[in-house]
Amino acid sequence: MPKPLIALDWGTTRARAFLIGEDGTVQGKRSADRGIQSVPAGGFPAAFAEIAGEFRRARPDATVLLAGMVGSRNGWVEAPYVACPASPEAIAAAGLAVTLDDGTQATVLPGLSCDEGASDVMRGEETLIVGLGLTDGIACLPGTHSKWAQVEGGRITRFASFMTGEVYGLLREHSILARLASEPAGDDAAEGARRGLAAAKRPGGLLNAAFHARSDVLGGRMAGGAVGSYLSALLVAQEIEGARALFGGLANLHLVADGVLAQSYGRALAAAGLDHALTTPEDAFVAGVTRLATGLQA
Repeated sequence: MPKPLIALDWGTTRARAFLIGEDGTVQGKRSADRGIQSVPAGGFPAAFAEIAGEFRRARPDATVLLAGMVGSRNGWVEAPYVACPASPEAIAAAGLAVTLDDGTQATVLPGLSCDEGASDVMRGEETLIVGLGLTDGIACLPGTHSKWAQVEGGRITRFASFMTGEVYGLLREHSILARLASEPAGDDAAEGARRGLAAAKRPGGLLNAAFHARSDVLGGRMAGGAVGSYLSALLVAQEIEGARALFGGLANLHLVADGVLAQSYGRALAAAGLDHALTTPEDAFVAGVTRLATGLQA
């Protein structure tokens, strides 16, 4: 990379900034509760200065890339989606310029769209997928709205979203299942996960298996402290089977996750008989923006 890079992963509630040297190494990083929903109209240049101004003063020659929800309709500027199949070069070329408070420019990266009879969109995850450097393979990015993407010939050819995290929150906190749920103790979490993975393999589907989180507690077969991990494992296993139905055998599978998500998805993938490589979101983001910036600087 011929120039240093300041890159922001700017989401709805939080922003993470990275200063990346010419050799691709991270020289500094910052995190702030300054997601786009906290920025008033016209306030993005000042918000950027608050989040990454220190990096800007240290390296005024740096290229500036902004990824994530900052390019949404409620962000700094709406960067139109790039339709799949999309190469890293096409993603970089579709970025939109915005002006920082010192008069220099930054580039807001676009999201991706996919339409195979039903439309789907992503914004921010495409940067992490680019960071995996895949020629051919499958990327899984867990979250509130998990993304699974297929890469062929170095291009993101199609993807699918799953509302796994959001549905978990609804079931765990706002459904009848929440009434018997409690905080886990002892082996509750492990037992719930085991039961959830097993339930996903039984006939009847998700809606039937989810109700067992209630009936098993009422019948004394499962502790209330196991309800959360039961639902989590059940939903993740169903997500994986949905991805397998869409994308086939899931060969050369790469999981982009860390912490609890890496553990829960790793466990569910193993139960499904699927090998995978693991990359942290931070490593994928840094590699992705570095690759995209190299194309812009060329």
